[in-house]
Amino acid sequence: MKVFRGLPPSTSRAPCALTIGNFDGVHRGHQALLKRVREAATYLQCVPTVMTFEPHPREFFAQLTGNLLKAPTRIAGLRDKLQSLSQTGIEHTIVEHFNLPFSSLSPQEFIEKILVKGLQVKWLMVGEDFRYGAKRAGDLIMLKEAGEKYGFQVEVLPPVIQDDDVISSSAVRAALAKGDFSHAEQLLGHPYEISGRVIHGKKLGRTIGFPTLNMRIAHKRPALSGIFIVQVHGLANSPLPAVASLGARPTVDDSGRILLETHVFDYAGDCYGKLLRIEFLKKIRDEEKYSDLATLTQAIAQDASQARTYFDSYNQ
Repeated sequence: MKVFRGLPPSTSRAPCALTIGNFDGVHRGHQALLKRVREAATYLQCVPTVMTFEPHPREFFAQLTGNLLKAPTRIAGLRDKLQSLSQTGIEHTIVEHFNLPFSSLSPQEFIEKILVKGLQVKWLMVGEDFRYGAKRAGDLIMLKEAGEKYGFQVEVLPPVIQDDDVISSSAVRAALAKGDFSHAEQLLGHPYEISGRVIHGKKLGRTIGFPTLNMRIAHKRPALSGIFIVQVHGLANSPLPAVASLGARPTVDDSGRILLETHVFDYAGDCYGKLLRIEFLKKIRDEEKYSDLATLTQAIAQDASQARTYFDSYNQ
């Protein structure tokens, strides 16, 4: 899959079957949509293409107003989103930088500059609630009229339903916030994971007997936070049992930086710079701020003991 930051250069442009969206989590609803895009691209002999945004539009507007809490939490970072999209057979993904100039495009400018000239769209699939252009002024009626004028087909995908519930990014976020990883897996079609490269940290964990591998979370509002039982993929031939903390580490850090810290049981190898996947299995508790390091260490020991008990029962 080719990834373009913004519109492809003229040398890489080709007629495409396109879908547009945030695709946070690339859940089973998204997967149904992307399958239809591939089918249309095959029939029309053009390139199956996705346009997505960074940051999320609602996150951008929340930052403008200074109230990040109005932004949706993130299921996946850009790396994981692109990896999931690549697994669906999409050939081109455009990551459009969502900024003030882009958000100010009128519906007509969006159609002419982005869809027609920039992407040479021949077929377009969107959801029932799709809006576009400044102040979300463009709607499906306008889009279909533009398709007739400029020569591209517009298809609308109805919601994908599972057990009478709509499969959506909001539903995945709700499941993750509750620590319901079984339901999240049903919605996503796979276990919930976060990938990233291991970075150097303060190395505080090793001084208290719980060395951790650290991954930076680029966005400020992950879809879950707390202490979790996890397993780590990429260090051995099979996943390794571990306990992890995802959050701002209020006891030892007041910067607000979000970090995923994972203590892998009985592992002492060098993993700096490695690209790993952390699979979430069960939530133990919420993140807390402790009065001192001794109290924090005691809490970590209890978390690790609970996680070891979980894996002992799991392996029986």
